[in-house]
Amino acid sequence: LEMPRSVWPKTSNWFEIRKHDLPRVCALAFPLCLGLIPACAQTSSFETPQARALSPTERGDIYMARKMYREAIDTYMQAPPTAPMLNKIGIAYHQMAELDIAAKYYQRAMKADPAFIDATNNLGTIYYSKKSFRRAIGEFKKVLRAKPDAASTWANLSNAYFGRKQYELSTEAREKALELDPEVFDRRGSVGTLVQERNIAEAAKYHYFIAKSLAKKGRNAAALLYIRKALEEGFKERKKFEEEPEFAGLRDDPEFKQIMATEPKVL
Repeated sequence: LEMPRSVWPKTSNWFEIRKHDLPRVCALAFPLCLGLIPACAQTSSFETPQARALSPTERGDIYMARKMYREAIDTYMQAPPTAPMLNKIGIAYHQMAELDIAAKYYQRAMKADPAFIDATNNLGTIYYSKKSFRRAIGEFKKVLRAKPDAASTWANLSNAYFGRKQYELSTEAREKALELDPEVFDRRGSVGTLVQERNIAEAAKYHYFIAKSLAKKGRNAAALLYIRKALEEGFKERKKFEEEPEFAGLRDDPEFKQIMATEPKVL
């Protein structure tokens, strides 16, 4: 910017500006400086981003994590009725033990998208809960034909075979589940899309079989945990742990010896 000469100070030395020249210089310079401020401000300003509103799915998932299932259902209902959304609503009813309503939503999800196999697994767990083990096995097999690496479904299939006392088939399915996911029987439920059934009839015997599978794979720490669980739940055939070859690798373990020497308190 250039100031008119008429307002220049009458001196060649800017350090010797006369007192009466200052008002004229400032009077012109100040508005010119003000004119520069907006342009400068625009280049250095930052817009504060506004917080993104959560979708009905996200809000519903938060309610599920808090075990506020009714609120989750109401929120999920605000979203389009896609197969994943119908499945989530089914899980919310499932968590409240409203099994018939849950089954209807799983079936609606399957109809909306036959390729969405999580709903098929979840319908199988409904049949399992009603002790309709044959139908549960049928649903789990459908899932595994489409997704053979679904460890949770292999675990569910193992449970269903166990319910029918088909122990050899149950063991095969359980060992397949452990092969795919070594922690599959230790992991607790979440607000995902696939339900893993954990309510086992004859839990003591089932935990004995899990201990046996784990010991066979050399997972001694986990096997010891399930031995304890089996005994605490009333498993009577203690000699199996001391005689069966799958447990041979545990018998010199001090913790195993302590478990065998101690009479557990049945829960």
